[in-house]
Amino acid sequence: MLFHLLYPLREYWFGFNVFRYITFRAVMASVTAFLLTVLIGPPLIGWLKKMKVGQRIRQKEEVGRLFDLHQHKEGTPTMGGLLILAALLGSTLLWADLLNRMVLLALFVTAALGGVGFLDDWAKLKQKGARGLSKRSRLLWQSAVAAALAVALLADPTYPTWLELPFLKQSVLNLGVWLVPFTLLVLVGTTNAVNLADGLDGLAIGCTAMIALCLTVITYLTGHKLFAEYLLIPFIPQAGELTVFCAALIGASMGFLWYNCQPAAVFMGDTGSLALGGAIGAVAIMTKKELLLILLGGIFVAEALSVILQVASFRLTGRRIFRMAPLHHHFQLEGWAESKVTIRFWIVGAILVLLSLGTLKLR
Repeated sequence: MLFHLLYPLREYWFGFNVFRYITFRAVMASVTAFLLTVLIGPPLIGWLKKMKVGQRIRQKEEVGRLFDLHQHKEGTPTMGGLLILAALLGSTLLWADLLNRMVLLALFVTAALGGVGFLDDWAKLKQKGARGLSKRSRLLWQSAVAAALAVALLADPTYPTWLELPFLKQSVLNLGVWLVPFTLLVLVGTTNAVNLADGLDGLAIGCTAMIALCLTVITYLTGHKLFAEYLLIPFIPQAGELTVFCAALIGASMGFLWYNCQPAAVFMGDTGSLALGGAIGAVAIMTKKELLLILLGGIFVAEALSVILQVASFRLTGRRIFRMAPLHHHFQLEGWAESKVTIRFWIVGAILVLLSLGTLKLR
């Protein structure tokens, strides 16, 4: 919005020319998102408490000893993802070029999946339980959003439909129409992986902030012709504006962490986790970093994989691999303090971010 309002005024005063630069608007978007989150946080948390939108903990017969570790969280306000969405979408709308197609797609996917998460959270409140929407219903809504993104990208003749392979100079696999099911796999997988990781105070949002930082660098390089050619990564002109969106995601994540760090004053709920997964997945897809996302989001991948392996092992052999899945609960039951699990996962996440950035040059 400010880009369209103030940049044309450069003809009257040269200072407005600063709005031309993505780097300036990205920094401002990040700061704005952080401030919005910190300022909106207290009244929103107060309203959620007033509306009795509290977290419900699964009973002891369902989760065993984990109930003793988490029962103090009963009643903590949830659906704090509304705070993330307000800051992320508001800041992006304020600082990004709203004529940029990829920015609009990123906003659509984030808002739509946030809406699915909201319906899930609302269903849990109505049911007074921890189930929410049926698995089939949620999967259908997620798939519909992913399909819409894939169709929109296929309709863009400038969007490359081939698959970029990390560490290789040239990608040889052209997905063509297979881009649609592949996009469904990536986006639905990412949203559910982030959702599974959202089980400890600050864990998911801290990892998201680091991933968003890496994606901020990647989107800027992908949208800059000289840097893209030097690094031998695909040059996607409109992807550069996604830098503003990713920077806003950093600010919104850090702002939410302000209230979500242990002991959490608010939980993001599915409203937040599905929106964050959608934002990360959409950016990775639009910048052709779908496979790199496996490394970059390694913490989320490990969380999802632990659930898949646990279920498969129990159904096939009757035995469990982990004491409990997702993985963070396994370490809790091993005796690690919640803060130790969170911080150690952050450390691993930071290392994965550095390795992901390193792949940009190793080609």
